[in-house]
Amino acid sequence: MNLETQQTRRHFLKTSTAAASAVAVGALDVSRHAHAAGSGIIKIGMIGAGGRCAGAAENAMNSGPDVRLVAIHDIFMDRVKGKLEALKKKKPDQVQVDDAHCFDGLQGYKGVIEASDVVLIANAAKFHPFYTMAAVQAGKHVFCEKPHGIDPHGIKTLTAACELAKQKKLSVVSGLQSRYDNGYQETIKRIHDGAIGDIVAIEENFLRGPYGVYRRQQGWSEVQSQFGNQYHFVWLSGDDVPQSLVHNMDRATWALKETPPLKCHGLGGRSSSFSEEYGNVFDHHSVIYHYANGVRAYAFCRTEVRCYNEVSSIILGSKGRCFLLQCRIEGETNWKFEGKRVIATDAEHRVLFDSIRNGTPVNNGDYMARSTLITIMGQISCYTGAEVTWDQINKSDFFYPPKCEDCSLDMKPPVEKGPDDRYPVYVPGVTKLI
Repeated sequence: MNLETQQTRRHFLKTSTAAASAVAVGALDVSRHAHAAGSGIIKIGMIGAGGRCAGAAENAMNSGPDVRLVAIHDIFMDRVKGKLEALKKKKPDQVQVDDAHCFDGLQGYKGVIEASDVVLIANAAKFHPFYTMAAVQAGKHVFCEKPHGIDPHGIKTLTAACELAKQKKLSVVSGLQSRYDNGYQETIKRIHDGAIGDIVAIEENFLRGPYGVYRRQQGWSEVQSQFGNQYHFVWLSGDDVPQSLVHNMDRATWALKETPPLKCHGLGGRSSSFSEEYGNVFDHHSVIYHYANGVRAYAFCRTEVRCYNEVSSIILGSKGRCFLLQCRIEGETNWKFEGKRVIATDAEHRVLFDSIRNGTPVNNGDYMARSTLITIMGQISCYTGAEVTWDQINKSDFFYPPKCEDCSLDMKPPVEKGPDDRYPVYVPGVTKLI
């Protein structure tokens, strides 16, 4: 019996039933199986048992006492159990997950989809489009954390899933929570109304220490180790431009009225993070995006220790400048948002669950795909050293192998350590991806 079978055998009946149900239910009119307004309870399930998915579950339950957590999946059962206990302490009346709805391995996501009205997806970003499609096909509403894919192939899957959701009248809400921040909303409106004149340049920064590092555990295989430390492996996380700068570039694209760049060029590499737990990601990136009207956006991210840190979105105009994270404008117009700021991660879930209660679907697919693809083109430019155009990235079907449906815990690792005991990284000027 192989490793994948060992990890999922005890859930065989649940997951095989879920798979059959997903196929059957995808062909039905969604009104026959989606949550019905007024039924009293909205069941949610988590695909991913990390901090972000647990946070999303808490945000979802904050939207109303009718929201109940009923299922959790992760590659590792200890993470499932740990997050379940933590959430029980915070929301004892709303967490209703029994042992039969705790799923591990790579197939357990099917059990979550089967058990839930709303699927919360926040795990290795490679799988975000794949799980979104599976949930929508099964007639379930979706909250999907950023990034919404890590390669052009994934974004095509995501776009198709969001289009299918529209047809089925299902809600799909993005984890790009800036769009739900009332302070940002008012500030962007003022930019669009001309408060800083014409936008001439944008500076975006996400400079901080590394994501959490998870060292190899005794008994883990190489593939399990990479899943356990997924932020540091390109084939699972997509690296830091999609992971971090996606928030920045989503705000920049919003300010530019959803206009994508014509092209970009990027610089990146690794200068200080060399031990095995840092996998094969870069630790610094710079991307310059070129727009048709002459605007350039200068975007920087870094994940190194003992360095200068800054998280900011600064929009420069012909009549002033905007410090978006502070909701402040200065220049010919001086203004600062003085209202009470909402918690954006709660606000996005209120919108999602109100849409379900009221039968008025919301779909964020348009900017989910656009903003994520902008960061993917920047990441690929950093890896290859080549200029990447918007036309190129849209036409490409490139993916970081293997495809989601071909993944197993027994497969050959997509990346392996070299003789120096380090994982090889991409080499700008040498690497070819698209």
